Amino acid sequence: MAGEAIANTSDEVNGHVVKFEPGASTDVARRKANAVTHEFDFGEIGKAVAGEFPAEAIEGLRKNPNVQYVEEDRVKYHAYAQTVPWGIDRVDADVVHANGETGQGADIAILDTGIDSDHPDLQANIQGGRAFGDIYCGSAGGGCRFGGSPNDNTCHYEWDDDNDHGTHCAGIADAVDNSEGVVGVSNEANLWAGKVLDGCGSGSLSAIAAGIEWAADQGFDVASMSLGASSGDQTLKDAVQYAQNKGVLLVAAAGNDGPCSDCVGYPAAYSEVVAVSSTDSDDTLSDFSSTGPEVELAAPGGEIYSTIPGGYDTFSGTSMACPHVSGAGAQLMADGYTNSEARRQLKDTAEDLGLASNEQGSGLLDVEAATGGGGDNTAPSCSVVNPADGDTVSGTVTVQVDAADSEDSDDSLDVEVAIDGGTYQTASYNSTSGYYEYDWDTTGVSDGDHTVDARAIDSGGATDTSQVTVTTDNGGSGDSAPTIDTFSVSNRSNGGWARFEVDWAVSDADGDLSQVDLTLEQNGSTADSASYAVSGSSASGSDRLQDKKGSGSYDVTLTVTDSAGNTTSQTKTVTA
Repeated sequence: MAGEAIANTSDEVNGHVVKFEPGASTDVARRKANAVTHEFDFGEIGKAVAGEFPAEAIEGLRKNPNVQYVEEDRVKYHAYAQTVPWGIDRVDADVVHANGETGQGADIAILDTGIDSDHPDLQANIQGGRAFGDIYCGSAGGGCRFGGSPNDNTCHYEWDDDNDHGTHCAGIADAVDNSEGVVGVSNEANLWAGKVLDGCGSGSLSAIAAGIEWAADQGFDVASMSLGASSGDQTLKDAVQYAQNKGVLLVAAAGNDGPCSDCVGYPAAYSEVVAVSSTDSDDTLSDFSSTGPEVELAAPGGEIYSTIPGGYDTFSGTSMACPHVSGAGAQLMADGYTNSEARRQLKDTAEDLGLASNEQGSGLLDVEAATGGGGDNTAPSCSVVNPADGDTVSGTVTVQVDAADSEDSDDSLDVEVAIDGGTYQTASYNSTSGYYEYDWDTTGVSDGDHTVDARAIDSGGATDTSQVTVTTDNGGSGDSAPTIDTFSVSNRSNGGWARFEVDWAVSDADGDLSQVDLTLEQNGSTADSASYAVSGSSASGSDRLQDKKGSGSYDVTLTVTDSAGNTTSQTKTVTA
């Protein structure tokens, strides 16, 4: 316990303490001392003098009938140093603290039994709280449905912790780095106590849903929920959906019903919530941990040392795993991540322990990897290298983008290209050229100047962009490619036929339309087709494409060609 003292008899002697019988005067000790460092008055127990004494004086004092005892004043008492719990060390949270990743500025709502408002390892980070319904500190009375009893913690506030559980979780997520006790995954985030569970550790559906709603309405970044039930409720589902929409990163314990293969509790089982399973110090799954396809991350949960009202204790459970992830989420949110970006980053950087996916999800939480080693999320670099700014191009051009990121491999960057501010299309990494590449058919635009935009997005959501302006020339003025104005496909399939009604309209600014082609393909093989000779500046029509006894997915392609050979195509995928 922080501040307690421990004996170490090998430490140096720093004088002596002379204790006198009750009622006896200490004058003789004060006279014989070379220096007095302290005088004690223990009332009816007697008085004592601490100081530096000559050796002969000590011998004489030992023989004095009014002296009760003489003992060495050793420098042997030391405050317990701050402990880094094994879970904090295992997820490398302590590594990033020195680099400024402390969660400062982020808000964590601990939705639990409350938080001890005057705990020295939490007090600096606690900002306040709220108790819900009739669940307030001291409200549980003398009996608990599931055994045990509330603790005797002083209830300074209604949201104070009269159980231990909430304070323990708060310490894991965000205990202060203050040279005593423990340190959390984050250590400077703002803690908010949402007391949704009573002193017996139980809470109603409405209280928990109200706590989630409160966290969302307050604009908190993270809601940490080390609680659950075997079945869900619509109200709870609505609450988590509301909070997710409001930008809250929702984290919950998977449950302690293990060993099992599909038993994640609620709210962890909801898709809006990050479900966390528990591991032990040897990286095995804790035997109590619930598992299931909803598990997204694993975190330390076995034998975790953390804060409780009035001190510290060791608990085990997925309840302890959950706040490890909550504290890490706060660090990312403090760095500017959204809730969805933080969720993706935590999963993308998790360490694979070799456990089944329903046991570890994406893997063990890795705070150092998630925060990029403790610094801000550095943006990638992005530059269009081909075509160059000012180039004249024609036909199909391979747009090449040079993109890289110090924190991501080439295949984990998202690189996209857009023409003239249109929809971004994926550029694929070519390991031979070393560039991300996208094929652009320039015949689909009129001749003239056009912008090519590229952007690179790393796994943390950081983005860099690049733009060049090029001139397209596919035959000069008066020879632009035709345009598809309408292309709709209606499914008219029945038990014997895959049938699709196609309506189309095309146009050409040069007035030299030539041909319209329709094809129905499945797995690369043509099942049906139709062609029309057209002319002038516009044309439209409809047709039925069909495949007898067909089923599954089909590609319907519309191609329009002008008399100069310029073509424009669109494809729609439909299911019979």
